[in-house]
Amino acid sequence: MNSNQYKCISKDFWKGRIDHHEDYDAFRWHQIITPINLLEEFEVEANGFGLLGFCCDKGVEQNLGRVGTSKGPRSIRKELANLPCSFPSTTKIYDCGNIVRTDQKLEELQDALAEAVCLILKKGLFPIVLGGGHEIAYGHYRGIERFLDETNQQSLGIFNLDAHFDMRPYENGSSSGTMFSQIADDCQRKNKAFNYMVAGIQQYGNTVSLFKKADSLNVKYIMAKDITSANMFNIGQDLMRYAKKQENIYFTLCSDVISSAYAPGVSAPQPFGLHPEKILTLIKMMIRSGKVLSFDIAEIAPRFDEDNRSSKLAAIIIFAVINSIIEEKELN
Repeated sequence: MNSNQYKCISKDFWKGRIDHHEDYDAFRWHQIITPINLLEEFEVEANGFGLLGFCCDKGVEQNLGRVGTSKGPRSIRKELANLPCSFPSTTKIYDCGNIVRTDQKLEELQDALAEAVCLILKKGLFPIVLGGGHEIAYGHYRGIERFLDETNQQSLGIFNLDAHFDMRPYENGSSSGTMFSQIADDCQRKNKAFNYMVAGIQQYGNTVSLFKKADSLNVKYIMAKDITSANMFNIGQDLMRYAKKQENIYFTLCSDVISSAYAPGVSAPQPFGLHPEKILTLIKMMIRSGKVLSFDIAEIAPRFDEDNRSSKLAAIIIFAVINSIIEEKELN
């Protein structure tokens, strides 16, 4: 990671409404976020959260999707700024800057992302990565894997909320649709288990070949049509059975899993996607396992976003992730 691939965020970026200058109960996120520069020596308070942007849509472009996700991190941050600080004052949130799109190859930017994620984890922070296309997943996973290897922890499961398997072939180059094929091949080369579970799969969004590949690799998947209110208890049981077998979990969310009625500004809008309330329920279920080590949200494309609805929803999802993690730690 170098200065061509990485840019820190100025404190001046974080602005918003101020209801009170001293009463923490009236504070909003922009009043408590601390920017840090990953290219310099820095100190943080452990057990905090580190926001990191991935301002890249090369993977979406190479996947023939709607480009525009490189602007996602900025738009999501704008919506985060005015959220209330509903967590204890001891909670620390750091803005760790952005991996930025350059003329370099996608793989080089994913390498930079992996380095940044590993560094954030080594500082004792919980990474929350803002996409960017879902090619974010390959770099993010490799950063977690590097951290676990350095700390002698081997087991890593992947839980994905997504309309797609993202397991396409990549002989002609990687994209936002190939990451989990790449991870599966990496696992095979390293003699590691490929522990992948995905919820929200749309039958019309995946070829028969992709379903067969998922089955051949023992991928656990839940169809979007089966995620109903009546079935949420059973789904929760499935999630807990999966989580129980993992030492750590990388949690990734592709915003195209959400209905386009609520998330129109995404790379691949889904008219039959999930309702946001079901997304929040699934998030809380998985975080309750106590195994989630890192989180990202991908494919917010502001250029297609009406009234910033998708960015606002992404901000609320991140809000729920942080509060759920804090609640889970307090209970344990």
